[in-house]
Amino acid sequence: MLNAVKRGAIVVLGVLLQFGFSILIRLFFYKYLGLITLFYSLASILIVLGILKESTRLSNDLPWIILILIFPIFGTILLITLGRNYSKNKLLRNIFAYEKKYSSDFVQDEKIKKEVEDRGLDNISYLLNRTNFVVSKNNDITYYPYGELFYPELLKELKKAKKFIFMEYFIINEGVMWNGILDILKEKAGEGVEVRILYDDMGSIAMLKPDYSKELAKFNIKCIPFNKLSPFKGIFMNNRDHRKMTIIDGAVAFSGGVNLSDEYININSKYGVWKDNGIKIVGDAIWNLTVMFLTLWNANRNEDKDITKFKYTFAKREENGYVIPYGVAPLHKDLIGEDVYINMINSAKKYLYIMTPYLIIDTDMVNALCRAAKRGVDVRILVPGIPDKKIVYTQTVSFFKVLHDNGVKIFKFRKGFVHSKVFVSDDIRAVVGTINMDYRSLYLHFENGIYMEEVNAIKEIYKDFETTFKECQELQDKDVKSGFLKSLWQAILRLFAPLF
Repeated sequence: MLNAVKRGAIVVLGVLLQFGFSILIRLFFYKYLGLITLFYSLASILIVLGILKESTRLSNDLPWIILILIFPIFGTILLITLGRNYSKNKLLRNIFAYEKKYSSDFVQDEKIKKEVEDRGLDNISYLLNRTNFVVSKNNDITYYPYGELFYPELLKELKKAKKFIFMEYFIINEGVMWNGILDILKEKAGEGVEVRILYDDMGSIAMLKPDYSKELAKFNIKCIPFNKLSPFKGIFMNNRDHRKMTIIDGAVAFSGGVNLSDEYININSKYGVWKDNGIKIVGDAIWNLTVMFLTLWNANRNEDKDITKFKYTFAKREENGYVIPYGVAPLHKDLIGEDVYINMINSAKKYLYIMTPYLIIDTDMVNALCRAAKRGVDVRILVPGIPDKKIVYTQTVSFFKVLHDNGVKIFKFRKGFVHSKVFVSDDIRAVVGTINMDYRSLYLHFENGIYMEEVNAIKEIYKDFETTFKECQELQDKDVKSGFLKSLWQAILRLFAPLF
């Protein structure tokens, strides 16, 4: 709510400045109106040319271009305050510095890397070439199709902790789920286990007290609210920590779409059945998640001189495909989250199934999905039947017709809300994580995903889709049509979706 108020205040300020400046010119500088108008136009054109020169996703930058051309002052203020002004923010600079610092702590098994190259596993090669994260084969993966199946396993593993517990979540909300976890964390902290909690201040703003970290400190639990809201810090509130992970002793880790709030385990859900997922990792891949967590932690609180003390050494086990957890950050030039998804779409041969709560995508993603369907791939996208945000859902619906007309099948989950973010294709590849198919996740947030290839758990992911499709309505021609006014409203929302 506070974030919305801040953004609204910026918009109002920008509009007032725009019109106030225009009136001032006409009252006091009317003799030079022609020159000022020319300067206005040249300045806005130069800014737009600068955006175009650096743009790698034009559909994401188009709203900025339109705003600046029509309202140069207003548009420029918005670009400065809500655009990619990372160099001006100390926390984001720290994160970038720690990413560089920890890059040497990733040690890739060269034998596995060569195997990936020799076999032409291009999706993994992309991540190896464009990130620091490592791929491993020494992992056991368990997939949970609902939060209420994931939760008991999380509690069970937390109770086993001996050295440390790291938890990073977008939302923490007091209730049955969090209270069950917190009881264990208090007990473990009392036993000398190091407990660290990182939660997003905006994501949890309506749920937790402003001084909640101090409350946890009473129990020897270290806690950091990420990107804490403050009117004196400047505005970079678009960049939230949307990641979800728990790491226990470096020996077991959890991720997926589940936040720490009751609706995620189907207690008091306002939107019918809450369809979400979790994933458990035991193996070398955990190190990628551990470094992601410690990067954000130490960017906020410089605490660890040597992070390798948190690395667990696993005994060799039967190889189980390739696993590479990866992080997404707004600092990166590459749009890793979107690129991984597009690579998945492009590599699909027989089928590609997707679960996503939101579908607000750029032309690159739309075209990739349509091309896959046109070449005969069975492309299915599973979205909520009961939305949690009406305006966001209106934008999601606006993509149904173009996708449907090009052969992409849209399924609506009749029983409630889908919060899972899952891709699976050809019984070979899958991605499970926190990355929605929307501009915020793909461009603005800190996110994490787990890419898997030839892993046994992919069979369980496929089964989850097959079961869930039976609980869905497949949309037909009549379901994707909309009238003139509705289409116009959808178009307006889509045009400015990247800004908000």
